[in-house]
Amino acid sequence: MFARGGSNKIYLLLISIHGLIRAHNLELGRDADTGGQTKYVIDLARAVGEHDDIERVDLVTRRVIDSTVSDDYAEPIETLSDKVRIVRINAGPEEYLPKEQLWDHLDSFTDNLTNWLNEQPRMPDLVHSHYADAGYVGMHLASLLGIPLIHTGHSLGRDKRKRLLARGLSREKIERTYNIERRIDAEEEILANADLVITSTHNEIEEQYELYNYYDPRRMAVIPPGTDLKQFYPPREGGKFGFASHLARFLNEPGKPLILLLSRPDERKNILTLIEAYGESPALQKAANLLIIVGSRDDIRDMDAGAQSVLINILLLVDSYDLYGRVAIPKHHRADEVPEIYRLAAASGGVFVNPALTEPFGLTILEAAASGLPVVVTENGGPVDIIANCHNGELVDPLDKAAITTALLKLLCERTAWLQAARNGIKGVRRHYAWPAHVESYLSRIRKLPDNYKPMPIEQPELRAKRYRDRAIFTDLDQSLVGSPAAIQHFVEAMRAHRKCAAFGIVTGRRIDSALALMKKYRIPTPDVLISSLGTRIHYGQALTEDDWWADHIDHDWNPQRVRKVLVDLPGLKPQPKNEQSRFKVSNYIDPRTAPPLDEIITLLRKKELTTNVLYSFGQFLDIVPSRASKGQALRYVSQRLDIPLEHILVAGGSGADEDMMRGNTLAVVVGNRHHEELSQLIDQEKIYFACQPYALGILEAIDHYDFFDSCGNREAELTASSKKESTAIPV
Repeated sequence: MFARGGSNKIYLLLISIHGLIRAHNLELGRDADTGGQTKYVIDLARAVGEHDDIERVDLVTRRVIDSTVSDDYAEPIETLSDKVRIVRINAGPEEYLPKEQLWDHLDSFTDNLTNWLNEQPRMPDLVHSHYADAGYVGMHLASLLGIPLIHTGHSLGRDKRKRLLARGLSREKIERTYNIERRIDAEEEILANADLVITSTHNEIEEQYELYNYYDPRRMAVIPPGTDLKQFYPPREGGKFGFASHLARFLNEPGKPLILLLSRPDERKNILTLIEAYGESPALQKAANLLIIVGSRDDIRDMDAGAQSVLINILLLVDSYDLYGRVAIPKHHRADEVPEIYRLAAASGGVFVNPALTEPFGLTILEAAASGLPVVVTENGGPVDIIANCHNGELVDPLDKAAITTALLKLLCERTAWLQAARNGIKGVRRHYAWPAHVESYLSRIRKLPDNYKPMPIEQPELRAKRYRDRAIFTDLDQSLVGSPAAIQHFVEAMRAHRKCAAFGIVTGRRIDSALALMKKYRIPTPDVLISSLGTRIHYGQALTEDDWWADHIDHDWNPQRVRKVLVDLPGLKPQPKNEQSRFKVSNYIDPRTAPPLDEIITLLRKKELTTNVLYSFGQFLDIVPSRASKGQALRYVSQRLDIPLEHILVAGGSGADEDMMRGNTLAVVVGNRHHEELSQLIDQEKIYFACQPYALGILEAIDHYDFFDSCGNREAELTASSKKESTAIPV
């Protein structure tokens, strides 16, 4: 199995970054980010944690310190059970942010999560990410730790873009609003690297994942979410419903059956079509009241624009059709009141309705069914599977008001049909959608994953004066360190003066032999760490001892022969000389005037199901390396091996190949001669300094800017004193 911490049981790390996640009173429907996914991951964590094969489950999310939300979301740790907890990690600004604004902070989230894991008794055996942002983090973390990645998309960017284009939005507006290209690119990489993709329905695989180049149904499993049958159960005879008091002020005849809609105030939920169907049908109005639960709010004017628009239009339609006394739209409800709301609707002889334009799964449909409430639901998406399994209601075209009306009237007015659907729903959920069954299927698929992972080595490489070093400087060679011989010597002297507290590393795209020749030419001393060939080889110390684990690690799914075959006939590409090629690097010159755009080259490789990193640098080099290799990934691995925090590492660079080692928690500098080139988009990023001076002088300028060596003397004195104390201590 995958238990590697000296235990036969599994430590599972779940990652779900956006939204507001806590153990109690989930604020479902508060906004577009706090919906079914937040409930799903909480329920999954609890359910998996109850299994005997599980040692520990940590559900990791983003920490939020914001006066506009509860203080609960600022707590670093929240316990769900003796084996399960929520862990909140800092990333970016403290305030609550929508998911579209989190992308620039995900590298920092990854680095902070890695730091937190380093403080734990053991590393996780598996990481399971939820949605694209968590998938980005999970992919990098799983690669660094050498553990399997499981991913659940919940919804996908290509499908979303397709629907937004159909609504008439321009590609420019979609990109500006949703960061959609960045999301889709991350989803492609996640699918290329995930060991298992879990979906809720077959429809998800066929309609959404099939849009992707790395679509591979062999690595996908349909495992529907479970339903908490302790919360959701049918009404009991003589049961009281406290929530009914909230409806009395809305309804003239509160004893009539309830048509219940429960969702976020989101345009895609198609709530307005339901109200139009109800408003245009005297028969429906006579048969039932309409109860609309669309999140909690204090003032509609304080809601985000999308939710505000939906709520205003709901109120306008109620007024237009003069539905006062027949429609209830409560302002508030608690998460723990939701099960009672279903039971109230079931006890009234009512129907649950979900008229969404498309529904990836439909957790509320299961909750309604478990509560003995028949359903009328969209025929687009996951509800198709639910109705096929449970036979608990009617599928409808969500844009066909007449079909919605007919289906509702059938269940409201035909008692036999209502009873049959209610009974079928209760039985079907227990049979197909209970959490214990979900967990058994989940663990069964995990046990089938190939057990060919080698965890990261624990022992540290032997480096000169390693014990004093709690920081490091890593720099690229060409156009960063190299460029001014006099400046190089100033830099070398500064490093020698602080050699006891700071390690020195080179991170270059050159092959090791080419890098050593250039260093010899400019009298650059052998570094403590030499990362060469764009992060594909790592050597330590004067002896240049190679890290064999890293070479084995990045060899995962690497096929350079197929890469060369794909690129050979592309215009504007010319292979670099053999002395610039290596086992893990396919190097080409690229002429941007005649070559296909970079995104087309990446797409071509993806269509051939090649998992790679494509790196463009200096406006003329195109290098293809394994997906697990890059300068940034190699640097983070070395940081772990040397036990030097990324926060204590200063990196210097200037080309596109340097970007991923500059993002996140490292301190970074773009030297003055590289400002207007490939890294100019990073100018607003925290911890990335744009120096005025060129080449090595720019690195020295950054050292002063960050006061990088400021604590070195204190650190050295502290460790020297500690060493003397140990040597003179009297044995006990």
